[in-house]
Amino acid sequence: MTITQLQYVLAVAEYQNFTLAAEKSFVTQPTLSMQVQKLEDELDILIFDRGKKPIAITEVGKKIVEQAKNIVNEANRIKDIVDQEKGFIGGEYTLGIIPTVMPTLLPMFLNTFIKKFPKVNLIIKEQNTADMIRNIQDGHLDAGIAVTPLEIEYIKERPLYYEPFVGYIPPNHRLYNTDKLNTADLDINDVLLLQDGHCFRDGVINLCKASKNFHGESFQLQSGSFETLINLANEGMGMTLLPFLNTLNLDEKKKGHLKYFNNPSPAREVSLIYHKSELKIQITDAIKDVISSIVRGAIAFQDVKIISPLHKK
Repeated sequence: MTITQLQYVLAVAEYQNFTLAAEKSFVTQPTLSMQVQKLEDELDILIFDRGKKPIAITEVGKKIVEQAKNIVNEANRIKDIVDQEKGFIGGEYTLGIIPTVMPTLLPMFLNTFIKKFPKVNLIIKEQNTADMIRNIQDGHLDAGIAVTPLEIEYIKERPLYYEPFVGYIPPNHRLYNTDKLNTADLDINDVLLLQDGHCFRDGVINLCKASKNFHGESFQLQSGSFETLINLANEGMGMTLLPFLNTLNLDEKKKGHLKYFNNPSPAREVSLIYHKSELKIQITDAIKDVISSIVRGAIAFQDVKIISPLHKK
């Protein structure tokens, strides 16, 4: 039994196809198939049911796949130990970022990080929170930047910053002349929301549930971008809520439509999340330090109330 054989087993388990697993593992299909077969022969069991399409994992195979994940992770830890001992911060590192954070946060820290840690090959992927969690569990992401708390046993969360919600209210809206917003002012029926699947959407819903005006999730409009929500609000379709960093680059006219909340301001907690195994922790620490030092100057709010991104019935 070899680590390489276990890696091939994990690839087949993920892609449920020997040809695709070989392609993703950068080997020929006969080579991968032969190594998986050798492992099955050694263990005298079948890991995969090749008679089904797509290929199915046998019951004993499922147990082997779970154990293989642990073994491969622990094998990778050996290189981590050596890198940490040498003080080396480099190598490939894959980072996921949720869509409502990437456009504002990435330009703030990426250039600084690359210059400070030129030996890190940083691969960045935009992913929603559900995909990010699954990919961290499967080892396809080293870490992610998401809104927390997530309350997942195998995920570690390290807060980077707390980002207040800001109201965007056009002149024709009932709240336009309000100096400061309160949660009780919100009416879910005229709040424009991101489409389902965005954690910011659930955060807004949870915030509105604290309002006396909440009567259920009967939304008028949903969209995939904050820019669209702003444009719809300007057309008289309602108001919307924005994360604070999304307000910094608005033009002066649009900034005149922003309304801040009374303290404590509702806010989202943006965190670096990663597997509890802490592989490549030296790079994870470096990312956290760079982001925290940069964002700290952009967000001066102190008195905030964290709104959970978890969808609550």
